[in-house]
Order: sequence, then structure tokens, then C-alpha cells
Amino acid sequence: MEHNQQILENELDIKTNKPSTSRFFFLLGFFGIFIFAWAGCYNLYHHKYKSPKDIPVNEGSLYSPTYK
Repeated sequence: MEHNQQILENELDIKTNKPSTSRFFFLLGFFGIFIFAWAGCYNLYHHKYKSPKDIPVNEGSLYSPTYK
């Protein structure tokens, strides 16, 4: 006697569909790294150093220094 089971094929189930699982984890990793890098670049751009316009500089430390 054969025991027949009905196997329900669910293509959205990642436990049964190995190519879909591989593609899912590849895309998850790729976009995760991409978003992480993009957020880091955006954060560096957003919090960049803004120097004041007039910085007092000692005249002896200029390119052509003038001494007293």
C-alpha cells in the first residue's frame, strides 16, 4: 500500500524553496549593506564641520610671516 501525501507547494515559503531563500538572503544582505553605507555617508554630510569665517591667526605662522 502506498501512502500518498498531498504536498502543498507554496512558493512564498522560504523553508521549502531553496533558490528563493538564496535570492532573499542575497538581496537582504545587499540592500542592508547599501542602506547602511548610504546612511553613513548622509550622516557624515549632514554633520560636517562648519568652520567660522574669521579665525584669528598669529602673524608669525602665516605662509610669509611678518615678525615684529
